[in-house]
Amino acid sequence: MITVKNISKSFGDKLVLDDISLSFRRGMTNLVIGESGSGKTVLMKICTGLVEPDAGEVLFNDIRFSNRSEDIRVDIRKDMGVLFQGGALFDSMNVEQNVMFPLNMFTNMSYKEKLERVNFCLNRVNLNNINKLMTNELSGGMMKRVAIARAIANSPKYLFCDEPNSGLDPVTSEIIDALILEITEEYNITTVINTHDMNSVMMIGQSINFLYKGQLWWQGNSSNILHTDNEELNNFIFSTELTKRLKNNK
Repeated sequence: MITVKNISKSFGDKLVLDDISLSFRRGMTNLVIGESGSGKTVLMKICTGLVEPDAGEVLFNDIRFSNRSEDIRVDIRKDMGVLFQGGALFDSMNVEQNVMFPLNMFTNMSYKEKLERVNFCLNRVNLNNINKLMTNELSGGMMKRVAIARAIANSPKYLFCDEPNSGLDPVTSEIIDALILEITEEYNITTVINTHDMNSVMMIGQSINFLYKGQLWWQGNSSNILHTDNEELNNFIFSTELTKRLKNNK
């Protein structure tokens, strides 16, 4: 479990996060949604240690992470996997080298052990016999799956996904959503997902946190998000023609 306690963050005169408190539960897909500028990206950066909060703290299984010594932070980071918005694969490395990268960084495994782990992770995301392909030989969906394989290579306890469906077609997006949900439940990971994709919200929104102007404005799940009286959330959800039709038919 990840616990966020009274987190606030400003950049200059702009208050981005205003006294945010919430919990991301283990073995569940925890979604953070909101308009651009609502603070969800900054919140993820604080949770992963890329940005320090002005106030409050982040705890990983009751161990304080924010504003701690680098040694403690490194120990916790070893348990993190991160799926970046664009995949962020190294274009100078082939698939095998990309997935092996966190194992080289954080483990003392032999090359044989690392290769076995790489092959296991690639098989888990339904990619076999592509070890030697370069990133420019992969489709967008394949790149995301390789990025997921890299994110889980070190058997993380915590998985952070920043807009995992960005740039993907609807069919591939559903495949990626299903894969993230399966991995989360299979390995009992605490998964945190920033998204604005309403298909993802409805498909894998086991726990949903809606940020509005830097504040935690609503919490729920995919079962009740279409039936809320929260005006700001409704304006966000039903902002497209498709979701407006859902609203009229619900």
